Amino acid sequence: MKTDLNDNSADNFFADDDGSSQEGGNRGGNGVMVKPIINAIRILRHLTETATPERAADLARLLSINPSTCFNILRTLVAEEIVEFDRRAKTYSAGLGLAKLVGNMVTEGQRLEAARPLMQEFAARFGVTVTLWRRMGTDRIVLVSSETSPADLRIDMAAGQRLPMLMGASGRLFASRLDLSDTEIRAVFDKIRWARPLSFETYLQEVEQCRQQGWSVDDGYFSAGIMVIAAPVCDRNENIAYTVSAVMFRGQYDEAGVEIVGQAIRELGQKLSTMLF
Repeated sequence: MKTDLNDNSADNFFADDDGSSQEGGNRGGNGVMVKPIINAIRILRHLTETATPERAADLARLLSINPSTCFNILRTLVAEEIVEFDRRAKTYSAGLGLAKLVGNMVTEGQRLEAARPLMQEFAARFGVTVTLWRRMGTDRIVLVSSETSPADLRIDMAAGQRLPMLMGASGRLFASRLDLSDTEIRAVFDKIRWARPLSFETYLQEVEQCRQQGWSVDDGYFSAGIMVIAAPVCDRNENIAYTVSAVMFRGQYDEAGVEIVGQAIRELGQKLSTMLF
């Protein structure tokens, strides 16, 4: 038997101010398409798929792009080192900068994959679901990896779901590290839909507690019946890049057990910091 927490998009946790969506209306086919960006992507796709240097005029003809526009896009891509220009042959090819961009993405994915055994071991040892959240923009976090315990009764969380950044155990971690005033934190706090009543004063006390001990707890406020214990995963500048969480049923551990899991998740966060950065 498993409990599914997969409907938790960030918008579901923000209280409505005026009935409008947090995301806005420009999505998919209704969004604004920026033609120069589309053409730049088409040029890069052509250069990488054919692996053949091309002259600007030939690219413009092959891709049905205005020659002047094509030249300006290529010149910009060269300046950003995404495309290389051969002055003698007057041809363009995919540059080292593009390879580095792709390489960084692949490398991060590989590192996250390498982190899975640590998360799986923790999940099995404590009978919890281990989740890894990444900061996304200025106000959201997104679930990038999740490992469940092999127990018959477990909590399932799928990658891709989003939450308000200051919500839950992870939110308390960010609130403890970000340079935000109590007034700024309060403005975000008041917009969040909590699963059960939580006073702002209690929230601030828990933020201060996690600042001191290096890990945080959300006891059923993020989701009814669920306790989450989280720790930071920091980059080389000691900024929180990810948070790692142990997700369990409320009452699964007593106070002493919560302390043990908290210390262990903090150690896991430190290991992941070394592995990911």
